[in-house]
Amino acid sequence: MKITDAKAVDRFHVFLRFDDGAAGTVDLGHFAGRGVFRAWEQEGVFEKLSISAAGALEWPGELDLCPDALYMQSCGKR
Repeated sequence: MKITDAKAVDRFHVFLRFDDGAAGTVDLGHFAGRGVFRAWEQEGVFEKLSISAAGALEWPGELDLCPDALYMQSCGKR
């Protein structure tokens, strides 16, 4: 499973599209302020998301999230 498109929708919410065509919005607010994700609290950092070569969601500072877990969350699948 790979992410093919990602866009910050608003504070800690991301729209994702996957290589199978599935798409949805994920709330990542539960990560904000915790451990390495404290960086998201700085103005503009969360919005600098990108997609890695492996199809994962990533941010500057080597922060990344597994596409499989995001797929399940965004599409309501298990």
